[in-house]
Amino acid sequence: MLSKILALALVATASARLNEVWSKEQTEAAGLVHKGSYVKSPLPQDYITTSALPTNFTWCDKDGVNYCTMSRNQHIPQYCGSCWAHGAISALGDRIKIARKGKGIDINLSVQHVLNCANVGSCHGGSVDGVYQWLHGISKAGTGISYETSNPYMACSSESTEGLCKGGDWSCTDENVARTCSTFAPSGFCGPVKNYPNATIAEYGTIEGADAMAKEIYARGPISCGIDAAPILKYTGGISSIASNSVDHVVSVVGWGSEGAKEYWIVRNSWGEYWGDMGYIYVEKGNNALALESQCTWATVKDFTAPENNNQFRCFEDGSNCGSQSGGGGGSGLYGCKTILGEKLCVPLAGSQSHEDCKASCN
Repeated sequence: MLSKILALALVATASARLNEVWSKEQTEAAGLVHKGSYVKSPLPQDYITTSALPTNFTWCDKDGVNYCTMSRNQHIPQYCGSCWAHGAISALGDRIKIARKGKGIDINLSVQHVLNCANVGSCHGGSVDGVYQWLHGISKAGTGISYETSNPYMACSSESTEGLCKGGDWSCTDENVARTCSTFAPSGFCGPVKNYPNATIAEYGTIEGADAMAKEIYARGPISCGIDAAPILKYTGGISSIASNSVDHVVSVVGWGSEGAKEYWIVRNSWGEYWGDMGYIYVEKGNNALALESQCTWATVKDFTAPENNNQFRCFEDGSNCGSQSGGGGGSGLYGCKTILGEKLCVPLAGSQSHEDCKASCN
């Protein structure tokens, strides 16, 4: 079914600018729920009053701390219409940074893992909230999205023929989830890292309208939203107030500000920092300018691999004790609780437990 959706997108590309956002029909044809949700906790839109919202608020400078993760460029090393993945992944990365109180090295999640495995879109467009539907599914199954350092962005999906994509395998193999390489050929090898740093989510949902968006952002972090990108291709600054009722691109919204009587959204795009205001655009708030307030999505963080959580996987440089090959370490993918420098740690060497069981026995 995904191949049929991609075929339609490719036909449309021949005559017009690519619409990188699936329609309701395309979303449902891929087996997803249009504007789906999995909600267990109270929603900010139901318990925060509008009067409690500040006039200016941004997670990129909250009480002097930047909780925003890096800006990305979806169009290198070759053109790829994966904005739908970038918007969702950037917003989730911010929420992880918020959960960490802005401390530690930023955790940047792998967009390429989404392209390889999620089946909710490709370099020719995808679902606004499909990323979170997929991630919630694998989170329940006990796995999560890998980090950029074990699966860097290549701007390729299974149907891509541009640039380096033509010669690659972009299917959802273990190696295309997380991988590493040991050294140069002929003695070296590349293989999957089967025990890899990852992040999971607990809940996700969709919202629309300026009031609900602001309350969600204020309470829990940035969100991912559809936008009409056709009028902003040559944007270089200022507040965009262009009216629109169509969405063809996805961005992440990190906060809002005001200029005189006009309020505006602070929006991070995925076209690189050379575009706009260092990769950002300001869109008038409260009147659905550029259709930004019509289709947004959010997710809450469940867990993530980080030093403060004592859940690192501690793989060798060549990954051999985490499943890459049997060459250097002979690892089984199982863990044991070892005392290192006076601290009990789970390590993937000569163990007999799953990572979760090992963490439990080490505590």
